[in-house]
Amino acid sequence: MREIITFLHNLFPVELQSRIVLVGGTVRDMLLGKESRDIDLVAALFHDDLLALGFRLVEASSSATIYFKHHHTFGKIEVTRINSMDELVGNLLQRDFTINAMAMDLAGERIDPLGGETDLKARIIMACSKQSLTGDPLRIFRAFRFECSGWRMTPETELLILARDWSDTLSTMPVERFSNEMLKALAGITPERFFERMIEFSVGMDFLPELFKMPHIPAGPLEHHPEGDLFTHSLQVLQRVAATTGDPLARFCAFFHDLGKLTTDPVLYPKHHGHDDVGYEMAEDFCNRLCLPATYRKTVALICRLHGTANKWNELRGSTKVRMAEQAIKAGIVQILPLVSTADKPGNQAITGWEDAVRVAAMNTRELGIDQEKLEAMPVENRPSYILQKRVDVLRNDGV
Repeated sequence: MREIITFLHNLFPVELQSRIVLVGGTVRDMLLGKESRDIDLVAALFHDDLLALGFRLVEASSSATIYFKHHHTFGKIEVTRINSMDELVGNLLQRDFTINAMAMDLAGERIDPLGGETDLKARIIMACSKQSLTGDPLRIFRAFRFECSGWRMTPETELLILARDWSDTLSTMPVERFSNEMLKALAGITPERFFERMIEFSVGMDFLPELFKMPHIPAGPLEHHPEGDLFTHSLQVLQRVAATTGDPLARFCAFFHDLGKLTTDPVLYPKHHGHDDVGYEMAEDFCNRLCLPATYRKTVALICRLHGTANKWNELRGSTKVRMAEQAIKAGIVQILPLVSTADKPGNQAITGWEDAVRVAAMNTRELGIDQEKLEAMPVENRPSYILQKRVDVLRNDGV
């Protein structure tokens, strides 16, 4: 807090400082003792004042005008311009939740018209008004995301979500905004809550229709999946992976590792033959629709395809183990694949010897003890199988 306020004292001339306050997530994080990556301000300054200080006018998406400036230490500095400080409380009342409706002046004094600090201490999510969610329905998913980090919505806020059908309003919202909240939620303490709340409140079907199909699909034969439905199974796998890593990508893969089961013909239930390859084929369109990074498309696809085989690790031939390790290295899923496989298997038994298989798959021909002249004298089409057999021999000698 002291560093940020000192920085702002140095950034803004003394005569302007009484018309500048910190707001929103910056104040919230300060009071929580968390490092704030960006600085959010409300300022009753003139356009020319802000331009002279290096701020850039981006757009007027609301009645307020937004200015940006980037700093190498404090990140993005965002200023919402108001005409006078008399408008400050009105600006705060229009925000999403009370914990984000607090301000702090550059002397360290707080402005808290809705009792946000009390809700902050209780880790409560309370909508600022009955119109808070209708103004921007993304705030619904933001509330779910906060709940993944230990916060809880008040009953009044829950009723605001339940009071209406949000489909039409959400249909005009860019999917990127939804996905951004989902990925942030996946980094939370209990990431599964984001999906649970979507189901509970029946919100977001247009963005993630796959999620709403899961409760109606069996995870598999009951002797292998006593948990019953695909939604419950996917939540359990996500929880187990979340207990071992905070990586949102690994957690996303955990939840959607059985993507292919969504297309199984119901007459084949409870089995899902070939769902691994179906999931591989589905992953690209699925991730593209959600506007996720290319890394997600590639990783989810390979996890869908390989996790079922990885679950049978102890039954695999050495050549299959090596090929799987090679694919994992190439796709960058060396860490994620064993996590998902372990979480997915009955008894949650870890893959024994995975690290050895990866090490052997990464060896070059010299490390494998291959005679280079003999390799070069060999027909090109025979070289891959020869190198593979060498890898298998090394792996077998390691006892894997």
